[in-house]
Amino acid sequence: MSTPVPPGSPPTTTRPPNARPPNARPPIRVLLADDHTLVRRGVRLILDGEPDLTVVAEAGDGAEAVARARDTEVDLAVLDVAMPRMTGLQAARELSRRLPALHILILTMYDNEEYFFEALRAGASGYVLKSVADRDLVEACRAAVRDEPFIYPGAERALVRSYLERLHRGDGLPERAITEREEEILKLVAEGHTSKEIGELLFISAKTVERHRANLLQKLGMRDRLELTRYAIRAGLIEA
Repeated sequence: MSTPVPPGSPPTTTRPPNARPPNARPPIRVLLADDHTLVRRGVRLILDGEPDLTVVAEAGDGAEAVARARDTEVDLAVLDVAMPRMTGLQAARELSRRLPALHILILTMYDNEEYFFEALRAGASGYVLKSVADRDLVEACRAAVRDEPFIYPGAERALVRSYLERLHRGDGLPERAITEREEEILKLVAEGHTSKEIGELLFISAKTVERHRANLLQKLGMRDRLELTRYAIRAGLIEA
């Protein structure tokens, strides 16, 4: 039985649970990049379930993510680390250069200190584990857009302890073993691309690719493509 409304009272209205209140800000427009379709669907369900977040574009690899960010109006890019053609960290560096106002969040299965610091170098303001995405991802997205850093709670103590230990030893942040360009070429070599194909993807000559490849072998103390591929797997550039 409904409750009677007193005469002269304004009509009552109900909103769906996830509806935005009147005069609310437009939702945060999210670009979601992950090479696993099922993961993207799951993450999209989490984000689209919030009234202040909406996924407006998806990508299956880092290169596509960069392209989509350039042709779609987005406020936040959520990038997986291990993707074909271009990793999430490589895409983050490229997006930071091309679209400095874009906020970036790394979503990954890797509980790895080196990746965390590399994500910060690449321009990301947050690092969220997929295993706790249902708990942390929404707040991480909101924090990123507020220009606030977000680290998954379980990592804070370990990261601070590790950083203080390095300072005590007189060390800085971990140094990169190879350059960004070498990392791009290493990933593509490990994925099985020829020098010609890599040159076409990166807009450089095959001869330049070969020179970078030789530098990689010398710098990493390796002999052949198989050893480079194993290194790329250990570094998280490709999946085994």
